[in-house]
Amino acid sequence: MSSAPVAASRIARLILQDFRTYASLDLSVSRPLVALVGENGAGKTNVLEAISLFMPGRGLRRAELAEMARNEGPGSFAVSVTLDAPYGEHRLGTGIEPQNEGSRASRICRIDGMPASSPTAFAEYLRIVWLTPDLDALFRGPAGDRRRFLDRLVLAVDAEHGTRVNALERALRSRNRVLEENPDDRLWLDALEREVAELAIAVAAARRETVERLASLILETRAEDSPFPFATMGLEGDLDTLVATLPAVDAEDRYRAILREYRPRDRAAGRTLVGPQASDLLVRHGPKDIPANTASTGEQKALLIGLVIAHAQLVASMSGIAPFVLLDEVAAHLDPRRRAGLFAALESLGGQVWMTGADPSLFAELEGRADVLQVLPGRILPSELLS
Repeated sequence: MSSAPVAASRIARLILQDFRTYASLDLSVSRPLVALVGENGAGKTNVLEAISLFMPGRGLRRAELAEMARNEGPGSFAVSVTLDAPYGEHRLGTGIEPQNEGSRASRICRIDGMPASSPTAFAEYLRIVWLTPDLDALFRGPAGDRRRFLDRLVLAVDAEHGTRVNALERALRSRNRVLEENPDDRLWLDALEREVAELAIAVAAARRETVERLASLILETRAEDSPFPFATMGLEGDLDTLVATLPAVDAEDRYRAILREYRPRDRAAGRTLVGPQASDLLVRHGPKDIPANTASTGEQKALLIGLVIAHAQLVASMSGIAPFVLLDEVAAHLDPRRRAGLFAALESLGGQVWMTGADPSLFAELEGRADVLQVLPGRILPSELLS
């Protein structure tokens, strides 16, 4: 892994306007660890979601932009952060303007007061990784959940990956539609399949590179006494085999031939059966050498935490930027040893970490090391318990 210097930025100020449950919020923090404490429904996760919008995509809830606007508000919202970085202070902003009835919200992005073309531009200033409770069933759930998780891993190190994935999805939808409506239009199908093959190989190659780099880092840095077991990883899918065994140009040609050969089968199925959309991320519990989905619930949780921490290390190594880490209710079900190990691992990452929890005692050992804040409906106050 690269030993290049890593830049560690911190959010010094977070401002929300008409975002979710917050009519207006102006929050200043000073420490690398930030803990948001409050009852369920108070608005803790909303803060993490707001920060997650500075990464390409739809944020940690994968919600539509219009859903993020406050119900009683004007239909718009704004989120801005002031970054305290080693190379200076920067202001990043995003949000939507009020929409006409029936129109789709489009995101506005600004950097230091100047318009930015898309959230991809934020990658020059910050990277973000996160872990939320809905990922607890990742290893037991459908392959589609693991593909989305994998694409987010890739996106944190390659900000253009989301653009390629979206373009591939559009191309596949176009091919499926032509197969259904005009299956004899060979010239149009040939053109679509050329586009699909080019995008598919690029997506599969980016996934493979990230998985290989992450697996290598995990093996290099694993510690037998860690409270979080190490993972071994791989990809399963016909296209993944092509990418692993053939040069990119040859893999693209072979995949295009497969698409042509499988037109009747894909038309009958109503979808394209071979491609990145059919891949799966395979994860094993390293110390026990068993599939992750057969490990206990507690082991799966610990394995996932270890995977996210390793990914944060990979992001720092590849991008030169220590990522922001967003952890929603991650400490609630950890025993004291694993909780202490989690806090120690997070501090070693070098980036700023934002955590949530309903029970203030979860963060008691962070006294003097974290900004612990009390979240009430629509507002956030300094916690008197740990101040």
